[in-house]
Amino acid sequence: MVRAAFKSQQEGLAGGDLAYATDLIGAVCVIAGAPAYLDSLIERFRPWRVRALPPQKASAVIYDWLARSMSFQGISDEVARNYMDDHGAPTWADIEASLHGQGGCGRLQSFWQFEGCQYRKGEGTCSAMAHISNCPLPRQPFRNGNLNQLAYSLYFFVRDVAQGDLVGWVDAQLADADVAEAPDRLSRMATAIVTPLKGIFGVSDKVLNMVFADFLLGAGRPNARWAEVGATMIAIDTLVHNFLHRSGMLRRAEAEHLYGAQCYGPGGCAAILRQISSAIDARGFNPKFPVYFPRYIQKCVWQFCSQQGFDVCNGMRVDDSARCDQVECRLFGRCDRRALKSLAAA
Repeated sequence: MVRAAFKSQQEGLAGGDLAYATDLIGAVCVIAGAPAYLDSLIERFRPWRVRALPPQKASAVIYDWLARSMSFQGISDEVARNYMDDHGAPTWADIEASLHGQGGCGRLQSFWQFEGCQYRKGEGTCSAMAHISNCPLPRQPFRNGNLNQLAYSLYFFVRDVAQGDLVGWVDAQLADADVAEAPDRLSRMATAIVTPLKGIFGVSDKVLNMVFADFLLGAGRPNARWAEVGATMIAIDTLVHNFLHRSGMLRRAEAEHLYGAQCYGPGGCAAILRQISSAIDARGFNPKFPVYFPRYIQKCVWQFCSQQGFDVCNGMRVDDSARCDQVECRLFGRCDRRALKSLAAA
């Protein structure tokens, strides 16, 4: 059976098991890594110059990017991108204008009151049907009702929780959580960002870590905390989780589990990847990289597995009822090649 309790994050992989994982992940980074990853992020966000903008203008620019980025969930990236290209994506200006003069539904008054909206696009229903005919949510051309709620919930978070200054809010959250001598200093700061954001409707740990890792790394300079924390934020999806299982790393860490919330729990996928990352000096991939760069390590694993990347370790390539038989894989002779379905059947 799947273990009910994990080993502690401090235990994790040890001795030869840690050496095995470090060697295999290092090889993945060589095969699938993009040494220009950090430079490309900085270049992408350079035109924003968010610290040079008035707080509300900066928040509007960031909102537009976050809302679009968070819409890439529950469906393929290509389908999501094509839909937004055809129908538009959430923008700060549109959401703000739609709320002008809204005095009907109490859900639309603040971030905290918005909880429980329950709008369903297909059914045309919500938790306050007396107001739905005048509600701006159904008039937004988003892909489904969950994304309509996400767009408004994110807007209210920036307006009410961050008080219209998302840059200032991030700075304050990181500064308050920064305890210089704490051994978990970086994870404390990442938690200070992610935990409040979980209150936004429809966003998961994976999505928050993914978008904020890129945002903090790309837009963070010259604030050192932003880059430090962004480098540690890991997005665990099924590809990354399944790789850690197939390669035997979860078993070696006595942490086999099904994909889900446990991936971010003590001794889960994120903790194991961070432990492996602490044994890899990322400057070996690019001298500009930080020494400790879990986000890059995780990105390389995803790139190695994904059909959009190197298309090696995924369910289309591997018959998960048995051990992987991809003899052409460059890791074949050094990988444990655990059958993924062995966990589900346990």
